[in-house]
Amino acid sequence: MTRALYPGTFDPITNGHLDIIRRGAQLFEAVDVVVAVNTRKTSLFSIEERVDMVRACTRDLPGVTVISHAGLMVECLRERKAQVLLRGLRAVSDFEHEFQMALMNKKLDPSCETMYLMPSEQYTYLASSLVRELAALGADISEFVPPEIETILRRKLGGKSSS
Repeated sequence: MTRALYPGTFDPITNGHLDIIRRGAQLFEAVDVVVAVNTRKTSLFSIEERVDMVRACTRDLPGVTVISHAGLMVECLRERKAQVLLRGLRAVSDFEHEFQMALMNKKLDPSCETMYLMPSEQYTYLASSLVRELAALGADISEFVPPEIETILRRKLGGKSSS
């Protein structure tokens, strides 16, 4: 079975993330969405909240499983018996960081392959940090996240609405 891991912080999950997950599920027999603990980032949502949000948004996608992981992604790759790390690559500005991560993962585990998917055109600029900022300022975020995530995000940020 060909299994891919799609790691990210998903703080919160966006329609761009879901685009990559759906397309990954068409390419691989199984996709494990790995909600990662990133010690370099301060998350708005707890790891449990992020896992719950991703599960809610992917529950109807065959072959998609949601887990959390706090260690090296190559360790998770081995534990899950996955062959590929799936990553989204939005713009040239993402490339340098992603390239470094792929090379380091390959150094740590020579069997680790990284595959990049470009997001669909309407999501090339979309980032969780932008969605959080827009939501905090009361902007309409309905085209960027699923409805259930918009509700959760507004509740977390004090209920500001887009009016």
